[in-house]
Amino acid sequence: MSSVTTGIFFIVLFSILLGAVAQRIAGLGFALLIAPFLVIILGPHEGVILVNICGVVSSTLIVGRVWKDIDWSMFRWLAIPSLFGSVPGSVAAVMLPSAPLSVTVGAVVLVALSVSLVLQRSSVVVKGNTPKVVAGFTAGLTNSMAGVGGPAVSAYALLSRWPQRQFAATLQPFFVVIGLMTLIVKLSLDPTDAPALQWWMWSAIGVVIVLGIFTGEKLGRFIKDDHARFFVIVIAFLGAGAALVKGLMDLLV
Repeated sequence: MSSVTTGIFFIVLFSILLGAVAQRIAGLGFALLIAPFLVIILGPHEGVILVNICGVVSSTLIVGRVWKDIDWSMFRWLAIPSLFGSVPGSVAAVMLPSAPLSVTVGAVVLVALSVSLVLQRSSVVVKGNTPKVVAGFTAGLTNSMAGVGGPAVSAYALLSRWPQRQFAATLQPFFVVIGLMTLIVKLSLDPTDAPALQWWMWSAIGVVIVLGIFTGEKLGRFIKDDHARFFVIVIAFLGAGAALVKGLMDLLV
């Protein structure tokens, strides 16, 4: 567990602010936006843990704002399978060395984003409960390993034509569940993976998340969902590519 300098922390703080804004506007994007950068800044173990912590906090704060739009039946079909994906993914993440995990984080985000872009143009429509189970399990697995659970359920939403409003709302309690499960398993296996932040840093993160959600709520009135998602995708591609390159370079050293 390494300490975080003040300069690096403010970069982390800015990333979290952008992630919280994106999360409130588009319903997801927090982890996609910040995971690759936090992996580069803090390392893959501490970086993903911080992504999980911030994700749980931001989604918890948003739940109350979108409660009436949450599809609880869909939530159950996604959340229960996700728990079975979170456990093996968390164990693998704790056991993997830093360089391979950096490569994994970058690759998972890049593949997930690419698949999501392809599916946006797909005319295929999926039905039934099996796709929900697969999406939930995959989200739990990728969230625990790379801090990114949104793309799997986004792919399902695109293929099932799930309305954006209900989709964005239902993701919030879902992210809380998979985030908490991941944190419980990871920190039980290795408590030293927790980021070494001072108390004021944790307080600042909380304030920034609230500020980001508030800002996103205001901006959401003027920004279309597809524009917000495009911004998230572009930034996430850059970050994921950087994380992948860094991991590969570390492997070669």
